[in-house]
Amino acid sequence: MTTSTSTAPAAPVAPSTGRLRPLGLDEVRITGGFWGTRQSVNGAATIAHVGERLESEGWLPNFDLAAAGTLPAGRRGREFADSEVYKYLEALAWEIGRTGDDALEARFREVVGRVAAAQEPDGYLNTHFGRPGQGARWSDLEWGHELYCLGHLFQAAVARLRTRPDADDGLAGIARRAADLVCAEFGPDGRDAVCGHAEIEVGLAEFARATEDERYAAQAALFVERRGRGTLADIEYGRSYYQDDIPVRDAEVLRGHAVRANYLSAGAVDVAVDGDDGELLDALRGQWARTVARRTYLTGGQGSHHQDEAFGDDWELPSDRAYSETCAGIGSIMFSWRMLLADGDERYADLIERTLYNVVATSPSADGRSFYYANTLHQRVPGAPADPDETSPRASSSLRAPWFDVSCCPPNVARTLASLGAYLATADDDGVQLHQFAPAEVRTVLADGRRVAFDVQTDYPVSGSIRVVVVEDSDAPWSLTLRVPAWAEGARVAGADDAVAEGDRVTVRRAFRAGDTIELSLPIAPRFVQPDPRIDAVRGCVAVERGPEVLALESVDLAAAPDDDVSNAVVDVSVAPTERDGRVWVRVGSARSGADPWPYRAGAGAHPSDTVEVPLVAYHDWANRGPSTMRVWVPARS
Repeated sequence: MTTSTSTAPAAPVAPSTGRLRPLGLDEVRITGGFWGTRQSVNGAATIAHVGERLESEGWLPNFDLAAAGTLPAGRRGREFADSEVYKYLEALAWEIGRTGDDALEARFREVVGRVAAAQEPDGYLNTHFGRPGQGARWSDLEWGHELYCLGHLFQAAVARLRTRPDADDGLAGIARRAADLVCAEFGPDGRDAVCGHAEIEVGLAEFARATEDERYAAQAALFVERRGRGTLADIEYGRSYYQDDIPVRDAEVLRGHAVRANYLSAGAVDVAVDGDDGELLDALRGQWARTVARRTYLTGGQGSHHQDEAFGDDWELPSDRAYSETCAGIGSIMFSWRMLLADGDERYADLIERTLYNVVATSPSADGRSFYYANTLHQRVPGAPADPDETSPRASSSLRAPWFDVSCCPPNVARTLASLGAYLATADDDGVQLHQFAPAEVRTVLADGRRVAFDVQTDYPVSGSIRVVVVEDSDAPWSLTLRVPAWAEGARVAGADDAVAEGDRVTVRRAFRAGDTIELSLPIAPRFVQPDPRIDAVRGCVAVERGPEVLALESVDLAAAPDDDVSNAVVDVSVAPTERDGRVWVRVGSARSGADPWPYRAGAGAHPSDTVEVPLVAYHDWANRGPSTMRVWVPARS
């Protein structure tokens, strides 16, 4: 079944065809709970914090310098600093669409005005290239990020067009002039080249949908087809670093820089869907599946190499060297969401949920003003608190930092949380599908005019109860479909004798009446999980999950244990995890070998001391209590 819509939802992704149609911020509103709290903090603190640091670091004033004609003197930030301003604008646009905040609207217009003043008459827009004393335009496609930055500009313009289509701030015009220049410079008769950091592809594809200008879609497709032909210079990491080693449709798995790989894949899905290219979409299905099966951490994080922020080989997933960049997690969600819309397969929603709870939710602090860049699964040494007034090297501490020399992650988190309502639910010709669980109001109209209106009541993931309460009578039947996560064996449905279970989902179809209530109960109890034995780094270890959340052992909870070093901990898996006082507890002992002069001995398995009960912490909450050590995978003994 294929759905179509003539009016794009207020959402980051709005393909004209596909198995499912996304419901936008104008159709889904998160009203509280886990994600409602994080959206509130994001709107009240994170977006303002990002704006403040863009000013104090000089990245936004770079546009003022460009407008004044004084560059390169005084320019600050890396070559891609412009992109953070565009992600900030995108976050503002979604937040204005979500809340209608007048102060944010004024700020949005002020920033757009400063960006507009820096644009060249022919549409070129970049503060790092193109002026006397700077590199020439397009002279460093491997590392310059010019097209990457414009991709984020286009996504900001899409957010504005989708939430305020009649706005007169000028951002859409800025983006259109830049996109026209890109098509002229890099079109079929222009430069045969691609950008070293994928992003222009997904930006152009969605901008084409928002403007209904097929030139931009054609340019996105051209960039995707050029990738993998060796047009970029070879580097020490190899061309796989920027996915220029193998054509997209010939690749078997994601490889190289994890953010680049996911952004490219997301754009390639857009190209495949819009171009009805089944061969390309099949290739991306296979790449997604193998990457998830062999190159993805338990948390949903991706990227195991620090030196190049890249995927490792199959099964190369070391906990203590996990890079798992926050931006890679967001890119993975972008890829998976597009595959879900194309195919309707809930395995994509499962990975989105895992990544949201254990990567995206882990990055920002509770106050929304400091962040993780990388997300390790085993911290061996307590980190030093970051100076709130300083800029930190990326991935340098086990504690969140307010800003980084490369601060792609804070504005990426901001735009993702501001638009999160658009990732909860979809529609097809016969009903609505709920993929992510949060207290929410859902109001939409199906293609034939049937109105659908229901509320979601839940404290998920505290409990596994998800209640859907219909708030309007319907004259004709429609289908309500609820995802059943892969981990939720034994899920039950109440209030619906007519429910039909289909593996990863349950569907109720009827002419609903106001007050009808369907309750999905998911078994949220904590459980031990084991790694594939081919993952050498954690063979013989276990982790604990509770519902969608990965849990961790943190040193601040080991006061009663035989050893306060998480690296010496051993879990007794003969005793199942238990819950009390709002915490999950496991039995932990120590495998410390004392003063043995040789770390190897005959026999198998660890020989821990007596065990005691120790509480675990949700991984997304670790390091909120000061410097600590932590691990997700812990050696097991039975």
